[in-house]
Amino acid sequence: MTILHLSDEVASALADARPVVALESTIISHGLPRPRNLEAAREFEAILRDQGVTPATIAVLDGVAHVGLDDEGVRRIAEEDLAKASVRDLPILAARAASGATTVAATAHLAAKAGIRVFATGGLGGVHRGASETFDESADLSTLAVTPITVVSAGVKSVLDIAATLERLETYSVPVVGLGTTIFPSFWLRESDFTLDWAVDSPEQVADVMAAHDALGHTQGIVVANPIPAEKAWQRDEHDRVLATAFAEAEAQGIRGKAVTPFLLGRIVELSDGRSLEVNLDLARNNVTVAGRIATAWAARAARA
Repeated sequence: MTILHLSDEVASALADARPVVALESTIISHGLPRPRNLEAAREFEAILRDQGVTPATIAVLDGVAHVGLDDEGVRRIAEEDLAKASVRDLPILAARAASGATTVAATAHLAAKAGIRVFATGGLGGVHRGASETFDESADLSTLAVTPITVVSAGVKSVLDIAATLERLETYSVPVVGLGTTIFPSFWLRESDFTLDWAVDSPEQVADVMAAHDALGHTQGIVVANPIPAEKAWQRDEHDRVLATAFAEAEAQGIRGKAVTPFLLGRIVELSDGRSLEVNLDLARNNVTVAGRIATAWAARAARA
């Protein structure tokens, strides 16, 4: 049974120690509307190729975890109704020869198994508000506790419990470093109310942290908190107004538990007339670009070693 398949392009790049960046597929299948999701998937890969970096979009197709997709595979994740697959779902999909788009957790897990060290996403999953009662916490966090990969993220969405998320990452000994900032970003906004202990100023410094991480025998992931550029960020007053309205509607309709976040995210897009979606795309592009630079610095560092 073939469970993990590397595309020829990805396998060749890894064999030659050239830069590779993993890309998740749930942002395409579940996070963006059609047909813009297909355009975005191709654009993210093009951003990397223009830097001389090999993109490795990851998804499970017909029971096989693909690390690197051809154009038909990219089309499938954009146009087919795929399951949303976290790490726990991977063996079930494999056994049933089913298909699924990989979350941050599943993408990180599969990328690390393939030997990829850098991964670009939009926002990291985290601890949900009210988790003390619902225990609703993203598997992204527990996966990063045991997965040696560097994730470039615009923080976490402001609908989550950011303080609890940062506490959980600290408990799991996952380093969080701000790229050019000591303020943790909150996805649509450049800043949250929470500071970071550490910051780096360049992709090369991220690569230095990665090398020291390995030398010390650490096996956790590393989170690079990469704020959206100021000119692309959502205006805070509009952001706060839209979120307050969405939360009030969820409360009025009695929406609870795991249903809250999908409801909020859908209403935020509607209430903002699509502005939140445009910011989402801009921050994702920025993260992909920065991840490409980190992967390039990592490859260059390895070549000098």
